[in-house]
Order: sequence, then structure tokens, then C-alpha cells
Amino acid sequence: MTPYSSLLKEWRKHRRMSQLDLATEADVSARHISFLETGRSRPSPDMILHLSDVMDVPVDARNQMLQAEGFAARFAKTPFDDAAMAPIRDAVEWTLKRHDPYPGIVLDRVWRIVRLNKAAELLFAPLGIETGQSLLALVTSPVMAELVENWPEVAHHTMLRLRSESANAGGLPELDAAAKALAPYASIHRDMVPGPTVPAIYRFGEQRVSMFGTVAQFSTVTDVTLDDLKIELFFPSDEASASFLREISSPRHGG
Repeated sequence: MTPYSSLLKEWRKHRRMSQLDLATEADVSARHISFLETGRSRPSPDMILHLSDVMDVPVDARNQMLQAEGFAARFAKTPFDDAAMAPIRDAVEWTLKRHDPYPGIVLDRVWRIVRLNKAAELLFAPLGIETGQSLLALVTSPVMAELVENWPEVAHHTMLRLRSESANAGGLPELDAAAKALAPYASIHRDMVPGPTVPAIYRFGEQRVSMFGTVAQFSTVTDVTLDDLKIELFFPSDEASASFLREISSPRHGG
């Protein structure tokens, strides 16, 4: 086996595909897939990228596959502050600014904070959340059981999300470790009729704030940095929470 053949086999298994499944989807013979996985055949760069398309492999892993066969990487990893990222930063800032007075956070693949809007800074400042820090440290902290009223249920769904994101990326130790740390806290009431979302109900002193989140990502990406980026926007689950968020962001409160 070669480094590429090992990577191909690992990703095929990550995607729960047999050799025949992959061959059928890629319109090649199962024999060719078998030869690639044993190292008897060497793929062209186009074949590496074609099979990666079929398996929906992240762009950084595609670079690893190309380099494993001695080919040049095809996808850049442009720093977020680079001039080439200006249109992307503009889109991110536009989204975050217009989401005020509701919190918005930009995260990378291991939940490190890239950007916060004003509402997120105001609401989460007491927790020490700021740009450059990882949310994984917070979500796995014992303080969450005191901060989030329905923490067992939220922990359960957070654990599932971490596992899903890790699996999609081919396995991320940081996310796997966080999911494992959440397991003892995670539980749901099986007999409870679920609503359309599972909001996190925060308690800040006497104030109760219920919010649910949405996650947005850029499409048709060809850059490693951008492929890792997620914009998480929080919305109030009730009018009392919405009113509180508007209040703390009002000019008379320094928002």
C-alpha cells in the first residue's frame, strides 16, 4: 500500500461505501478501485480529485491525497485577514452586523472563534468568550450545567453535532474529545414531544434567555480556510428573550 491508497481506503470507509459503491458512483471499475487501494495502480491528479468529489472529501484532505502521490496541492489555505479574503470578510461582517441585536459567531473547524458581533460580545462577555478562543473549552466546562437550564438535552444535541462534524471531516480529535466529555451530561426525555428546535435556555443572574441557533457555510469553496468556516447565528425563542437582547444592545446600555 502507498500513503494515497491508505487515505483512499480510510475515506471510503468514513463515507460507508464499499469498493463497488465508490466504483459505481465514480463510473470506474471496482477492479480499478481495488488496485488503487492496494497500490497496484497509481492515480492521476484528476482521478484523485474525481474520487474526492464522489466521496465529498474536504479540500484540505484532497491536498493531502494529492501530496501523498507526489503531486502539488491544488487548494490554498489563505489567512482570513489576507487581502484576497476581503469579499469574504465583507460578507461575514455584513451578516454579523445585520444580525444584531441577536448574537452571531464565526467559528473554524475546531470551534475556534474567528469573529463575534456586538450582541455576542455583550451577552457572552461574562463567560470570557472572545476572538481566538475555542468554544469547546466552554461547552465541556462544568459551568454549563449551571448556565444552561436544560443542559442535559442541549449537551445531547451538541454531542451529536460534534460527532457529525468530526465524521464529515474524516475525524477531528478535538471534536471527538469534546463529544466524549459531554457524554456523561447528555440525556433526553424519550417520552417528551419535541418541538421544532431545541433551544438553549441560558440564565444570566435572574434573566432567562432562550435561543436556538442556525449554522451557515459558504458553498462552492476552493480554499481550506473558507471550507472550515461556519457562521452561527442565534435567535430568540420567545418575545421575552428577544426583548432582553434588544435591551442590552440599545445605546443607553452601551450597545
